[in-house]
Formats: sequence, structure tokens, C-alpha cells
Amino acid sequence: MVQETEAEVGENRTASSTESANGLLAHLLPLRQPRLADQVYELLLLQVARGLYPVGTRLPSEPKLCTDFGVSRPVVREALARLRLDNIVRSRRGSGTWVEREPSDAFASIAPTGSIAEIIRSYEFRAGIEAEAAALAAQRREPRHMQAMERAALKLATALEQNEVGAEADIAFHHAVAEAAGNPLFVQAIEMLGNAMHNGITVARRLKLMTNSLRLHQVLHEHEAVLNAISRQDPEAARDAMHRHITKSRDRMLGFVGD
Repeated sequence: MVQETEAEVGENRTASSTESANGLLAHLLPLRQPRLADQVYELLLLQVARGLYPVGTRLPSEPKLCTDFGVSRPVVREALARLRLDNIVRSRRGSGTWVEREPSDAFASIAPTGSIAEIIRSYEFRAGIEAEAAALAAQRREPRHMQAMERAALKLATALEQNEVGAEADIAFHHAVAEAAGNPLFVQAIEMLGNAMHNGITVARRLKLMTNSLRLHQVLHEHEAVLNAISRQDPEAARDAMHRHITKSRDRMLGFVGD
């Protein structure tokens, strides 16, 4: 059940709304999101992934979602706005909100319930921060930085060949790029996001092992593109390669086809 605080909403909900939310969400795992909008976002995302709302179907109206989840309209609107930004749903003027893209059911089964919103938000943050770090790394990298990136890339390739997740090696690659940027704040950002990165990578790799293991090697090609751009000191190519890699990594984590 999603419970609202007085500070966030400023109004009480009836017992009937609570019972309705209980019935609707009984099949979902317990949530641990700290924010109401994150909770509603995650619930709707999982419902789409589990087939409750297939592609081409319309979500319930905002008032209905408010009643079902026992939350205020601003909370529902924020959750829907985030789903639109993720290209999961699209609003049609005068017609409501429709499902445009569906995460895989496998994603719903293995994603760490209670932290999905945090993980997806981290990809959005990383796309900007790490792309700029890669561009600076292309300008400032030294031989020791290239060696660190190459070692991490090799460790990841070995892990994937052995059907391992390789999260530590993957994160080590991104850490090495941040080091090469020559600004400790980039390194701190990677370290701060370590847990979310590890969870996202783990979900993506397990999902591909369950579906199409050949796609696991896409990440190697993406890392190679970043590495090559940094090696030849091409900031724009490094920025584009890193941004593309993180965007595709996010799609792999969600289990989208055609990533």
C-alpha cells in the first residue's frame, strides 16, 4: 500500500481508498521508495511490465489512479510525467495516457523492487555527467589512465565469456574514465552511484542471460568505442559514445527489444 504523509499531501484519505489500494497492489512486492511519486511510478512501471496494461492500451484516469493508490493528484501527475520521459507512456490530448513501450516481464521479476526509480534516475544523471567526463578524459588522459581502462575492459570481457555478471569490472571501467577526466568530483559521483550502478548492471546482465546472451557483448563494443575515442583524444566522439552507452545500458536494464 502507498501511504501519504501530511507534509506531502495535506489531506486525509478514507479507509475505502486504502482498502482499494490494498486489493489492487496485493500481488506486488513490498515497496521501500522514500517518495510517494517514486512508489507510484514504480508500481505503474511494474504493472506495465507484467502485462496489466499492454502496449496500445490506456491507463486509468488520474482520478482513478488517485483513488486506487490513495495519493493526491500531483503525486500521480509526477509519476506519469516520469513515465512519459522514459517513453513508457504518451499523453494524447483529450484521450488520456496510453502505453507506448513495455519493459519485459523478466525485468519485473528480477528488478530490485523498492529501488527501481532510484536506478533509472541514476542512468539519467550518469548520461550527462559521464558523457562530459569522457570528453574531458579524451583531453587529459595519461598512459596510466589508458592502462586502467584497458584492464577493466579486459576483465569485463573475461567475466562475460564465463557468463558472469561482471558488475565490478564494468564499474571499474567507468571509474577509470572518471579518473582520467582529472576532476575528483567525477570520481565522487561514480562512487556515490556505486550501489545503483551495481543493481542496474546486475539486472541487465541477468536479463540478457535469460533471453539472448549474444546481446551481452554489446556492452563490450560500447566500451571499446569510448576507449578508442579517448585514446585518439577525440572529445566529441568520447562524449557521444559514453552517452550512447549509458542510454543503451538503461534500455537493456529495462529489457527493451532493439537495444
